[in-house]
Amino acid sequence: MSYGPLGTAVRLTPDARPRPLASLKRRYAALAYEGLLLTALVLLTGFLTLPATRAMASGGLTLPPLPARVFTFCLVFGIAGLYFIWCWTGGRHTLPMKTWRMALVGADGRIVEARAAVTRYLSAWIGPLIALIAYEFLQPHNLGAHAAWWLALGYAWPAFDPERQFLHDRLARTRLVMAPAHPLSAAPSPRPH
Repeated sequence: MSYGPLGTAVRLTPDARPRPLASLKRRYAALAYEGLLLTALVLLTGFLTLPATRAMASGGLTLPPLPARVFTFCLVFGIAGLYFIWCWTGGRHTLPMKTWRMALVGADGRIVEARAAVTRYLSAWIGPLIALIAYEFLQPHNLGAHAAWWLALGYAWPAFDPERQFLHDRLARTRLVMAPAHPLSAAPSPRPH
């Protein structure tokens, strides 16, 4: 690892040019944007699976039974996993990564392979999984709301990490770096006659 201006850590990319790590502020902004897209995916999946889950429900606006909720969760989990893993591998980017001009690379600066992308995706679910487990233990004591604090585990991790990395990046050995700026492509100039 090299250090650039103001002690900013940089990583080598496949083209051997050092790129600075994306700032924490930029990574949180992209994370919020990813959250909006994921919320849209959840709502769309819920809407599309409504006929199947409603048939299992007892009519009206009731909470679907556990099998219907598990089915919907597994569908969302799978679709989101396919989307993120595909976008993180092969040098591709998610829409928020494009918007905030970031690229995901391995710790060695190379393009992320499928194994690291799967690890990153599954690691992002550590906080929510712990929150669900905590909810199960705290709810009988009317303290279930306190389980929500565990949701922030992976996203508060940079406050304690020496390189200010998210937990999922630390476990997958990936880094979000600044993507090269793409100059606006100008229209070809007319040839003189």
